[in-house]
Amino acid sequence: MYDTILVPTDGSDPANRAVDHALALADRYDARIHAMYCVETHRYGEPALSSTELVCNQLEEYGQELLEALGDRAAEAGIEYTYEVYHGRPWEVVLEESESLDADLVVIGYQGQSHTRTKKIGSVAERIVRSADRPVLTA
Repeated sequence: MYDTILVPTDGSDPANRAVDHALALADRYDARIHAMYCVETHRYGEPALSSTELVCNQLEEYGQELLEALGDRAAEAGIEYTYEVYHGRPWEVVLEESESLDADLVVIGYQGQSHTRTKKIGSVAERIVRSADRPVLTA
């Protein structure tokens, strides 16, 4: 049913629940996981100025740590796992990567770190759900 599962994460509680679901599905269906973290360069600009570069570097390091920790969990479960840190608008990058990978499923948290309204779907998740040409599971 699923061969490739794309899992965007930002380290938020909903994203962590999405990771749990993705790992369970990958284990059940013998699928591989491609995880991703996106540095929102539209908020900060592309790394060229010193302060912007510092912020982007910190965000890249944070994303790398998140993805490596997820990789450890995948390895413990015997799940094939790849990951990458991207730059751009998260919803656009997720949609592009889901197509590029020909992902069978996207598993995403229903809201991210910057979301402040409880029990409401976040703007990134909403755009992905509305625009994806493949199944999207929100957690």
